[in-house]
Parts: sequence; structure tokens; C-alpha cells
Amino acid sequence: MGLLKRTAATFACSLLLSLPARAQELFVSAAASLTDAFTDIGRAYEKSRPGTRVLLNFGGSGQLLQQIAKGAPVDVFASADEETMDKGERAGWIVADSRDDFARNALVLVLPRDSRLTVRSLRDLTHGEFRRIAIGNPDSVPAGRYGKAVLAAAGLWEALQARLITTQNVRQSLDYVARGEVDAAFVYRTDAALMPDRIRIGLEVASQVPVRYPIAVVEGSRNPKVARDFIAFVRSAAGQAILKKYGFAGP
Repeated sequence: MGLLKRTAATFACSLLLSLPARAQELFVSAAASLTDAFTDIGRAYEKSRPGTRVLLNFGGSGQLLQQIAKGAPVDVFASADEETMDKGERAGWIVADSRDDFARNALVLVLPRDSRLTVRSLRDLTHGEFRRIAIGNPDSVPAGRYGKAVLAAAGLWEALQARLITTQNVRQSLDYVARGEVDAAFVYRTDAALMPDRIRIGLEVASQVPVRYPIAVVEGSRNPKVARDFIAFVRSAAGQAILKKYGFAGP
């Protein structure tokens, strides 16, 4: 009987050793404007690091930070602005010495491709033809915060309140204008480049604050070493080439 037990135990151990190792999972929360680029970066990282699986979560930067604050199991956070990351750092939700900038972008005003409207300056948005203008919620969406800042600087924020349609993230603003549900929308240049057949850039908007993207390891990450390695990959030549393909500028 003892021999049978030992034989069974030996067989069980052999079976366990022969099973493929479970993939190491890395949870990454990233700004909605990074959806396409980070999807490709995640695949490239997995290919270069066999046994690692990258799980991606996209949304408005402010919303993502709130998820982290409530205990979401996130390893890496990539924001579309410095302000949101600053807030996370002050609260102790990110590992400060892991923080780094990895990309830049630009704010633009887009219109439906078949729209007959033209925009020479932001003041044109006060014309009657512009009835609905999409903009990210300034409280949680960096693109909305940048948009509010340029409108306020031009003395137009209050005047346009009745026409503004606030969205949960920049991709929602993009979808609204692509479907012709709004007359214009504030998005990033990289977003505009995704739908050249459905939208067109009406105006390049000079943001007072540079549009920079920071990335950091989240405090309490279950895989801090892998998280730092992923950040290094994003900043590597391979990661930067993918970001460049989608229109992002280097840090």
C-alpha cells in the first residue's frame, strides 16, 4: 500500500511539472487615446516576454485613477496628462521613482468629413451653425481639461456652455463627431488620424500646457518588476516605434 501511495505521489508531481506554467499577468490602465498604440505594444511585449500576459483597461485618465484609488488591481498606469499623475503621486497611489514621460500629443478641433462648416479660430464656434460641440469632462478627461483651458483663455468657455456636450473620454468625443451627432469635437491629433474617411481637422489648437503622457508603476502592484520592465519596453526603441506609427511624438 505504501508503494502504491509513493507511486501515485510521484505520478502527481510528474503531471504537475509537465503542465504549462500559468502566464504572468500584468494589468495596465491607460488613457483612452492610447487604445490602439498600447494594444499593439501589449502584443509586442507578450511576444518578447513569453509567459507574460498584458491585460489592458482604457478610459478617461481621471476615471482610471479613481479605480486605482478604490483598490483596482492595476500594475501600471499611463495618463494623458501630468496633472492626473501628479494627483496620484501626491496621494501615494503610484511609485514615484518609476514615473517617466513616454510620449507627446497635440489638441485639435475636428469636424465631420462631410461638414460644410469651416473654423478659422475658436471664436467661430460661437456662430449659430455650431450647435453641439463635444468635449471631454474637464474634471476627469485630460483632453477636456486642455480644451476648457484654451476656451477659457479665449474668453469663450462661459459663452459656449449651452453648446458643450461632455463625454467620458476622448474616444467618445471622436465617435460623436464621426457619427455626425455633434458639429465639432476636441480630440487629440492621434485620434483624428484614425478616421480620415469620417472626420477632418478643422483647427490645430495651441494648448497652453504641453500634452505629455506619463507612466508609472502603481503602488501595491503584484508584479512590480514586470511593471517596471513593461515601462522600459514602452520607452524602448520598439515601443517608441509603435507610438510613432500612431502619430505620437517622442517624450
